[in-house]
Amino acid sequence: MTDEQQVTLFEAVGGRPFFDDLVDRFYAGVEADERLRPLYPDDLTESRLDLAEFLSQYWGGPPIYSDRKGHPRLRMRHGGFAIGEAEKTAWLTAMLAAVDAVTPPGDIRRALVDYFEMAATHMINVRESPPS
Repeated sequence: MTDEQQVTLFEAVGGRPFFDDLVDRFYAGVEADERLRPLYPDDLTESRLDLAEFLSQYWGGPPIYSDRKGHPRLRMRHGGFAIGEAEKTAWLTAMLAAVDAVTPPGDIRRALVDYFEMAATHMINVRESPPS
């Protein structure tokens, strides 16, 4: 198989509907989480759209997110929020529950989990001080 014939993860999961479903399930977790909910706007419509477009693009779909919002610059876009280990864990818990709920095949699940673990860790911008 040549590089041009390789299937992207976006294609392998059936395209945008997979990511819309994943994002809907993730935001259901956000809405139920006391730690996460205050970090998001009251109306989650734009947040849902942004995340579905970003994930679709990241995994090989059309560049709709970048066309609309520019370069993702994830750390910069999240810089206004204090994200420590607790926020990372809460976010990752909600996202991994969403991944499990959409039941991707094992290799795709592993790729998603690896990415979300890396991305969640990368967003940490507050280091808790060790107890004195």
